[in-house]
Amino acid sequence: MNYRKLRNIEVSSIGYGCMGFSHGYGEIPSEDEAIRLIRLAYEKGCTFFDTAEVYGDGHNERLVGKAIEPFRENIILASKLYIDSNAVGGSFEELETHIRAHLDASLEKLRTDYLDIYYQHRVNDDIPVEDVARVMGKLIVEGKIRGWGQSQPTAEQIRSAHEVTPLTAVQSEYSMMERQFEQDVIPTCKELNIGFVPFSLLASGFLSGKYSNKDQYQGDDVRRVITRFNEENVNKNQPLIDLIQKYANEKQATAAQISLAWMLYKEPFIVPIPGMRKESRVNENLGAADVHISEEEYTALENELSKIKVYGNRTDEDIAKLKDID
Repeated sequence: MNYRKLRNIEVSSIGYGCMGFSHGYGEIPSEDEAIRLIRLAYEKGCTFFDTAEVYGDGHNERLVGKAIEPFRENIILASKLYIDSNAVGGSFEELETHIRAHLDASLEKLRTDYLDIYYQHRVNDDIPVEDVARVMGKLIVEGKIRGWGQSQPTAEQIRSAHEVTPLTAVQSEYSMMERQFEQDVIPTCKELNIGFVPFSLLASGFLSGKYSNKDQYQGDDVRRVITRFNEENVNKNQPLIDLIQKYANEKQATAAQISLAWMLYKEPFIVPIPGMRKESRVNENLGAADVHISEEEYTALENELSKIKVYGNRTDEDIAKLKDID
């Protein structure tokens, strides 16, 4: 495993997104299996684990806390809170009280007395990012968090918050199928020495090439509402899968590993956090750290990607539709 920096915090070049152990992609593993996989990843060199208070309504934080307890001091632990403007009123004091209460609840579930990175889980336009940054600055001084970040912010929101309390990391969707943040967010992170942590980096698994237009999804599986998994779009996006598989064959790697290697090549401050609910996925995704793409290969791949149109996407609005589906 290689290691990178998110501002001043060193992490494994590939982290672990733990959401899938609680919800989002159909049937979840047993608690014992989830704990085993998290600890297996640690044994293989993974030192960066990501969760959030909302995942499974607290289930995920409790699970992760139990799994990492034996080696808590040796890893980087990140969690997230969502700030509902209706719950904090209009004063800074109410906002601070709200954030502190959510942090304390997360710390208790995670069996720790500090977080390495604490993200605002989606930036709420009704709450000044400068006020959130002020609270995070206080928490850093107190040692309750080591750094903080934002999820899915704009470049302007990053700059405004960073001026108050420097950001450690930005966590946003990024993959070969979702590249909008290459325009301004990733360059802003580079300029300001902020880490960039992609989620859904395999486009909810689509880029693994393991899904067909005949696959069916049940329950709270987000692929039921993500439009790239529509039968028509699965067919239209096949050229992208074929391109990735071509490189995978040449490198004796998997399609998922090529997608990760492409991302790791781009910038040294990019640290993806794939979800891994099976031992084979742990081995595959962490193994991507050893798949090296040359400058020539990267240039050729980027050139071919520029010619391919992507159909469908993943939006919060679509995912919200899950609650209305039987």
